[in-house]
Amino acid sequence: MEAFLIVLALVALLVIVTLIKSVRVVQQQTVGIVERFGKFKVGLQPGLNLLTPFVDKVRYTIDMREQVVAFPPQGVITEDNLMVSIDSVIYFQVNDPVRATYEISNYIQAIEQLTMTTLRNIIGGMDLEQTLTSREEINEKLRYVLDEATGKWGIRVNRVELRSIDPPPSIQDSMEKQMRADRDKRAAILTAEGMRQSAVLSAEGQKQSAILTAQGDRESRILRAQAEREARILKAQGEAQAITTVFNAIHAGKPDQGLLAYQYLQMLPSIAQGDSNKLWIIPSEIGKAMEGLGSAVGQIAGIPQKAEGPFPEPHEVEQAAPAQELTSTPDAAVAEADNAVQEAIEAAQKAAVSSRSQQSAPASSTSPTQDVVPPTTPPPAQ
Repeated sequence: MEAFLIVLALVALLVIVTLIKSVRVVQQQTVGIVERFGKFKVGLQPGLNLLTPFVDKVRYTIDMREQVVAFPPQGVITEDNLMVSIDSVIYFQVNDPVRATYEISNYIQAIEQLTMTTLRNIIGGMDLEQTLTSREEINEKLRYVLDEATGKWGIRVNRVELRSIDPPPSIQDSMEKQMRADRDKRAAILTAEGMRQSAVLSAEGQKQSAILTAQGDRESRILRAQAEREARILKAQGEAQAITTVFNAIHAGKPDQGLLAYQYLQMLPSIAQGDSNKLWIIPSEIGKAMEGLGSAVGQIAGIPQKAEGPFPEPHEVEQAAPAQELTSTPDAAVAEADNAVQEAIEAAQKAAVSSRSQQSAPASSTSPTQDVVPPTTPPPAQ
């Protein structure tokens, strides 16, 4: 009984091992290379696959995704005998897993060595400046050569990138100095151009400012001259209008010789009261002088004996009432005029007496003197 159980356990173990050997699961984007007795049998696709146990064997598992391989920096000599260090990155993808397995033993190492030799061949035909400025051209040439060489291996090179191109330190220092000098030169040129443009703009601004200032002064002087001319014209017109108004008002009142005599007598006290009058002489025959005042004044040019002619009255209503009162009461006006004349005569006599008493020197030795024509009595009113 125990032997039977042992045999049964061995059979069960064998069945389990057989199932394990016959069932294989392959991941997505992965292909398994199956060999039977050392010979390629089939490629396993992603998913669950059944194999012949103890006969078929999964030799390789190939990743079908695009892969990225970065190679370490490699020294490359340029055409002008300068050593530059270049490191690159290769993007490739396995198209045929069978050929990638059996056509090349290690396709990654093969791609690396092929990249190094191709870079040396391409960079060797370029100088340093072309190498630094022709990166896209180098990438394209390198990708073309690698894709052509790896095509028989079932590999497709999609892209090649040069990560860095490092020249020697001495060359880098020289290049930095050259670049710095070039930039300093461009900066100096730009500074000079800026200063020139600034000077030109400043000169143009000063020119425009001077022109505008001159134009403003000219217009200001013209406006001031026009304003002064108009002011003078308006002033002259105002004076002319005032003279015309006064002239018309005087002639509208129709003054006569009696009024002129009255005005003359009113001025005598003012003349006598002056501070600078040292001597004021009034003849003793003041009465006869007053009688001849009307005839003397009547002989003055421009003053008629009696005003005639139509004269418009001033345009003021307030002056109309006194004029009517004077014309309505002629006797009262004459009486007031006589009283004013008598008062003026008395004031003149008193001023003459007081001035003679204060002056002891003769009249010829006093200075300054003022001769006043003695007034005469106006003729009686008609």
